[in-house]
Amino acid sequence: MTQHPERTFPIATVALLVAALTAAFAIGYAISREQEPVAADLAQESADSSPPVISDLEKETQENPTDAAAWQKLGIAYFLESRHSEAAKAYDKATQIDGSQPALWSALGESLVMASEHDPMPKEAVAAFEKAISIDKKDPRARYFLAVKKDLGGDHQGAMNDWLALLTDTPQDAPWRDDLVRTIGQVAKINKVDVSDRLAAAGAKSPPPQMPIAAQAIPGPSAQDLAAASKMPPSEQRDMAEGMVSRLETRLKGSPDNVDGWIMLIRSRMTLEQPEKAKKALADALTANPDKAGYIKQQAGLLGL
Repeated sequence: MTQHPERTFPIATVALLVAALTAAFAIGYAISREQEPVAADLAQESADSSPPVISDLEKETQENPTDAAAWQKLGIAYFLESRHSEAAKAYDKATQIDGSQPALWSALGESLVMASEHDPMPKEAVAAFEKAISIDKKDPRARYFLAVKKDLGGDHQGAMNDWLALLTDTPQDAPWRDDLVRTIGQVAKINKVDVSDRLAAAGAKSPPPQMPIAAQAIPGPSAQDLAAASKMPPSEQRDMAEGMVSRLETRLKGSPDNVDGWIMLIRSRMTLEQPEKAKKALADALTANPDKAGYIKQQAGLLGL
């Protein structure tokens, strides 16, 4: 494939790739680490030593079947292992025990979305997101996915309006912020809508950095990193992005069961305008994870592949 080193890669593109590839988390899970204290605890345990063993968490729910937090931790652990159906069941148990926490409802909704092999937005997931919103109209994960529902239903402008409103409420250092900006940009590009001014305006209104404990465990580019990238010549910007994507591809050879990593690779190749390499990544992902084929194909479809 012919390379285009002279093509200008705007700082937004580089920043999004840097953020996405270093954070390595889906937007919903990034939000969950802000909302759910036990998610932050599990993340810190994973960073400090080894992640909690699922069998131990399962035992904890057996010994404490009415403990919503125990079911919540199990749901998070299942989700991290891409066992989304089981995560949904664990979150469902948690909401039955304690239905007052919007984060549990939106986590249930997200797990149901990820577990669905055919419907990208199951009605049960929508009901969970709406329940979360009824408790807390500001719940970011529910707002994000309800906007996804609008986009899937053809209301692209309505979806972008909702995402832009969410961006306005999103702290400048929130771990899901870059993914949110990227989503808005992708949908706008697909539908040939110029949202650059509105994106800038929404970003300018965002709350200042909060840097909660939950977010500190998520690696990502610093302001200095992004400022340095913005000063790079166009060819160096692309080289930076290409290098990060290549390193991700290499890491996946050693951990081919990392489904979210494959989806990130596909997304990055599409962002770099390399559809053939994106198709190869999709094929490799399906070969390595035949049991997750439905989910992988669904996500690839949303990325335009």
